[in-house]
Parts: sequence; C-alpha cells; structure tokens
Amino acid sequence: MKILSIQSAVAHGHVGNSAAVFPLQRIGVEVLPVHTVNFSNHTGYGSWRGPMIDPGDVREVITGIEERGVLGQVDAVLSGYQGGEGIADVIIDAVARVKAANPDARYACDPVMGNAKSGCFVAPAIPDLLRDRVVPVADIITPNQFELGYLTETSPDTLESTLESVDAARAMGPSTVLVTSVERPDREDGTIEMLAVDDKGAWLVATPHLPMKANGSGDVTAALFTAHYVQTGDAKTALERTVSSVFDLLQNTLDSGDRELRLVESQEAYAHPRLQFSARQVR
Repeated sequence: MKILSIQSAVAHGHVGNSAAVFPLQRIGVEVLPVHTVNFSNHTGYGSWRGPMIDPGDVREVITGIEERGVLGQVDAVLSGYQGGEGIADVIIDAVARVKAANPDARYACDPVMGNAKSGCFVAPAIPDLLRDRVVPVADIITPNQFELGYLTETSPDTLESTLESVDAARAMGPSTVLVTSVERPDREDGTIEMLAVDDKGAWLVATPHLPMKANGSGDVTAALFTAHYVQTGDAKTALERTVSSVFDLLQNTLDSGDRELRLVESQEAYAHPRLQFSARQVR
C-alpha cells in the first residue's frame, strides 16, 4: 500500500507527517510525505521557527512525484492541518490527479480546526474552506466531535445526535466518517469514545479517558484508521486496531511524563495491536 500524505512537519516532537509517517511505515505502508510547513516544533508551544511552504512549491513536489509515474500506485491521499488557505487547492488538485491515475484511490481528510476545550485554533478562513471545498471531495473524514459539529452546523451530543451529524457529514460527500473524542453525557464514567460509520453500519468503542493533552495523537489516529480501512474495507476492524494502537501510545506517553508522544518507543503497538477494546455496532 502507498499513501501520499500532505501535512505539516516539525523537527521536534510529533505532529502532522512527523506523527503519521512512522506508524504507517511500521505497519508496512509505503508513505510519500509532502510537507506543507517545516517548523521547529508544533504551534502548541506558543512560538516556533521555520517556514510555511508556499503552495506553489508543494504543488511542484507533487508534480515531481507524478512525473516519476508514481501516482497510479497511490492507494490513498491523506491530509491534515492546513496552515494557510492556498494549500486546499493543492490538495484538491492532488486528489484529482491521483484518482485520474488510480480510480480506486481514496482521499482521507482530517479536518483539523480545533477542539471543544480550545475552540478553533486555525486561520479564520480554514474552517469554511474545509467545510465548503475540501470535505465534499473526501471519501473518508476523521473529525473530532467538535469539528463534526462545525462541519455540519449541528450540535452532536448524545449518540443519536452524533449519528445524525455523521449522516449530515456523509451527505456532503464522504462515505466513511471516523469521529474521535466522542463525549456523550450518558457514557460510562472515566471513558471516552470513538465512532466509525460507513455504508455497512456504525460502530462505537470506549477506552479509559487518560488525563493528558497529546498533540499529534489525532494525526496518528487518522493515519492508522485510513490505512487499516483502505486495506480491509471493514470499519469495525479498522476502528479496533486504531484505538488499540493509539491508546497504548497515549498510555506510554503519559507514563513517561514527556510532553511529546513516545512515537518510536510505542512502535509495537502499531505493528501488533493488542485489540484490547471491542467495538459494538450501534446502527
């Protein structure tokens, strides 16, 4: 399997491609990373150095890949945090080029905008751009519950309302939706959930809610779910493998006391997920 991953990159820490590439490689995926920024560290530190890469330069890298005749081998395009407005056109164009070369390829969009605690943390134009132009061309989207609500202009809260919001998102274009950080009022105490929905049904899985903030964990989640789903075509299997791997990554990070993900140290969790959590069908 080959995945063209168009995301940010950082030298210190693990977000964007710096979070997604290694776990994908560890499960046997060939990754073509195309960077949209090259920062010293993620923006959660409040300050960083390094360039935001001009969209024209990002397009040039993709054109160079195309000239090698590789796009027909790409099984999925993956995108995440979009630092500026211009990168959306580059991603949409890249998806069109890949699908022209391989009609079976999928586009997975992680519509990074923010979260329930922090609100939106991207440039003001990005949320509308994602909702109106990028998400409609995606096959798979991986929003958190907050982002799902923004995309669909709904208020997902209960399981029923979250499923309704997912239906609204699927009506926009994507056939498969993974919702992360699902926090229902009636969930079991001390847990957090993840929901996967496709044409075959909907599956929900709960894990202990670890007391931490982990920049980049969503990027790992989107990458692993995309790979497992494209490879198996089974949302339940992809969900259980992804949740198992990401939970162990987060637990290892929490135990270490480090701010940054213990990405390399947790590699066995990607290669051999324990499958310690079972998803139940909810529709």
